Amino acid sequence: MAGSSLLTLLDDIATLLDDISMMGKVAAKKTVGVLGDDLSLNAQQVSGVRANRELPVVWGVAKGSLLNKVILVPLALVISAFIPWAITPLLMLGGSYLCYEGAEKVLHSLHARKNKGDAEARQKRLEALSGQDPKTFERDKVKGAVRTDFILSAEIVAITLGIVADAPLLNQVLILSGIAVLVTIGVYGIVGVIVKLDDMGYWLADRQSALAKGVGKGLLVLAPWLMKILTIVGTLAMFLVGGGIVVHGIAPLHHIIEHYAAGFGGLVESALPALCNLVLGLALGMVLLGVVNLIAKLRGKK
Repeated sequence: MAGSSLLTLLDDIATLLDDISMMGKVAAKKTVGVLGDDLSLNAQQVSGVRANRELPVVWGVAKGSLLNKVILVPLALVISAFIPWAITPLLMLGGSYLCYEGAEKVLHSLHARKNKGDAEARQKRLEALSGQDPKTFERDKVKGAVRTDFILSAEIVAITLGIVADAPLLNQVLILSGIAVLVTIGVYGIVGVIVKLDDMGYWLADRQSALAKGVGKGLLVLAPWLMKILTIVGTLAMFLVGGGIVVHGIAPLHHIIEHYAAGFGGLVESALPALCNLVLGLALGMVLLGVVNLIAKLRGKK
């Protein structure tokens, strides 16, 4: 009896692991698009930090990301079990925040570009930066990145939960936890490599090997351009992800866009919904930014 019970237990465990493996693969495929946005967003979030503090900042954001998922995984399971209707509105709120944050970045970038040739404005910016506490600047960077990560992590958890919603509770917990850990390690591992590309370039450029020197010089040329590209891509990703969440939350609008795009077929059918998400995300972000600035102005704040 004991032997048969043990075999039954082992069989159950094997079946459980097989189910988890299959659903985990599906969940990973479904979330890969969000991971691309997550990667570009977080890489550009930690740009502008002193070289010797880049990895500590990435590590700080990674720890915050893990904490986000520690909060989100049980919260998602509870919401799914008791108030599943609340998942979509909560995601839409998060998506709206991403759009607002993206609009704020665009406005800040345009303002900086406008005053680029103004020596007085440039001097003021330099004085403001020189008077800022490096620890405060670093802490603000980490907080901003962790806030953004929270929204993206919520979407990844929601997507995964939708896939495993009909599975037993233990399977749901294991798959959600596994995806959360893998996502965090994968994203912030790559972010850590990206922000240290220039240091790797300097190290390789000092080697004796001609190949190492060539690769090092190539990395030194690539690194600043890559960070500039990721800054742009990261901002666009805010509108794409945020706008996409909001559009998916408004079923009639989502169906209209999908139906209209289906009439074109081919590449246009795939690209048009993303373009609509981008445009609507930008428009929503600008509206929210205008509302927030108006409220701040009425309250007497800059």
